[in-house]
Amino acid sequence: MDTNLPVSTQPRVVIVGCGFGGLRLAKSLRDAPVQVVVIDRNNYHNFQPLLYQVATGALEADSIAYPIRKIFAGQKNFFYRMADVQRVDTASNTVHTSVGDIHYDYLVLATGSLTNFFGIESLEKNAMQIKSIPNALNLRSFIFQNFEKALLTENPEEKQALMNIVVVGGGPTGVEISGSLAEMRKHVLPKDYPSWI
Repeated sequence: MDTNLPVSTQPRVVIVGCGFGGLRLAKSLRDAPVQVVVIDRNNYHNFQPLLYQVATGALEADSIAYPIRKIFAGQKNFFYRMADVQRVDTASNTVHTSVGDIHYDYLVLATGSLTNFFGIESLEKNAMQIKSIPNALNLRSFIFQNFEKALLTENPEEKQALMNIVVVGGGPTGVEISGSLAEMRKHVLPKDYPSWI
């Protein structure tokens, strides 16, 4: 049990998720008399506010991803396990993960949020999310593959369909990606695709 975590007389605080909330909490416990264990399925923290720039090619993914172990280097009470949480047993204070069970004295769930599709099934089925680095890279690839296909077609309707991008949501990410796409249309595409812009 406990995935090779050291035995300690100090209470163990298990934090599930190393997004902004989990990261800040783990850092704030640096000098506390506790053992801090962070569980995350990725071994990096990503700076989500800049995912739109990864999606539009303005930044590379490694510019917004920081290794968790490097962030906490020198924090002696910190331990990290890369795993998927499968379930929590509150009766035995145990988190069951893909790499084994981890006992806790205190448990914090900082798993972030899911995209809200507002019950629109077709949107959920067809839209591309932008919540993670893999999402952003998939979106970037999709956008540029469509531009390449548009370059090859002679059908004006098909070309326009390949070049149309619909952004659903007017929150910070929706506004930022829309602005970034407009900048791409104005400054990048005329240089990369001069024959059809």
